Amino acid sequence: MITVVSNKLAALLHHTFANSELLQQALTHPSAARAREDRGYERLEFLGDRVLGLIVAEMLFLTFPDEQEGQIAKRHAALVRKEALARVAQVIGIASYVRTPPGDSATTLTESVLADVCEALLGALYLDGGLEAARRFIELHWRPLLAAEAAPPQDAKSALQEWAQGQGRPRPTYEILATEGLAHRPVFRIGVQVEGLEGMIEATGPTRKGAEQEAATRALQVLGVWA
Repeated sequence: MITVVSNKLAALLHHTFANSELLQQALTHPSAARAREDRGYERLEFLGDRVLGLIVAEMLFLTFPDEQEGQIAKRHAALVRKEALARVAQVIGIASYVRTPPGDSATTLTESVLADVCEALLGALYLDGGLEAARRFIELHWRPLLAAEAAPPQDAKSALQEWAQGQGRPRPTYEILATEGLAHRPVFRIGVQVEGLEGMIEATGPTRKGAEQEAATRALQVLGVWA
């Protein structure tokens, strides 16, 4: 299986793995690893997150020489968030290669899991082929995402906080109201309280950060700040 997967993914990743065990580990969900007494992708995910952050920071530094730190920081946050990682994972079709827990299938993988696997693959690329192997992959798939934003993006949480500060009000507060679903497919229900709004604005998402962003977006819409 390892050889077959390695051969199929070599073209997608633009890298042939010398150590195919790294690739297998990057594609193994932690729950599946425990069931097989194997090692999952979590450690590689940690490494890949740092590799992505560095290379995207370099891309932005060179691409936008006239932008201030705050502006490129917003671009960076948007490009390394789970939504961007999941989008790349979907483009290259990672889901069909992931080793899932018994009873699961590729069709049940959440956006969060796809993002984790994508980060793990970046970590595996770095360990097997060095920074250049990771850079080739990131340049290919993140350059279009970077080019799609003409102006630095404004995330909802930052926009809501800036609105509150501009109104002389306290910072919005977020609270986890519930965590539902399975351990590898959680659903977070988040509430945000903003002075000037009655009650709590709620939203759900597969990650805490994503649910907070959605709650902030809904609050901005209720306030009439965003359409």
